[in-house]
Amino acid sequence: MVRTAIILAGGLGTRLRSVVSEVPKPMAPIRGRPFLACQMDYWIAQGIQEFVLSVGYRHEVIMGYFGDSYAGADIRYAIEPEPCGTGGGLLLATEQLSSVQPVLALNGDTFFAVSLAQLVAFHAVKQSDWTCCLFRTQDTQRYLGLQLAADGQVVSLNAEAGATRYANGGVYLVKPDVITDAGYAPGAQVALETEILPQLLACKKRLSGLVCSGQFIDIGLPEDYFHAQTLLP
Repeated sequence: MVRTAIILAGGLGTRLRSVVSEVPKPMAPIRGRPFLACQMDYWIAQGIQEFVLSVGYRHEVIMGYFGDSYAGADIRYAIEPEPCGTGGGLLLATEQLSSVQPVLALNGDTFFAVSLAQLVAFHAVKQSDWTCCLFRTQDTQRYLGLQLAADGQVVSLNAEAGATRYANGGVYLVKPDVITDAGYAPGAQVALETEILPQLLACKKRLSGLVCSGQFIDIGLPEDYFHAQTLLP
């Protein structure tokens, strides 16, 4: 069973500054609790026992709140010396892993209700190097979408015109050694979705997509952040 999760919590959160300016975006309050705590609670309830938090902007706020443990789960930190993007933050976090077993990787500003047991089973059956959890959407402006084969393999990171649009929900199950196969070293400034994933696909790594029907919440924009107040547990 997967026991470790990496959370990418190093973003600047510039689009949310008009309503949440005093703390980093993952610490935005949801009915008095940090969004990051809501997210961690969800995965702890499914068996996650340790977190590696990839942090950057105002990381001292996150570290001061959570320390080295939260709700019985151990916490380690990968601190960006300077902003290095979601991919760069993930690369730094992999250096903190104590095992080569698959690891859960999560965006620190989204919540996606995914069954960890279902994700692990799908990842194993598909013999995936990297499994993305996806949701269906009609929004062509905000989400690029991607293209799946009938067997669930990702064949393109750009949706085909007229096809069912699947968007990335920011929940991944990953073999840690595959991350470095994209050719980027820890400390590199690189984006996860637009640089690392395309490179892995080009290298013929096995990327799979699990379509999930659970609630998806993105707090990146003020209107979505306000909406999250009524949706998150």
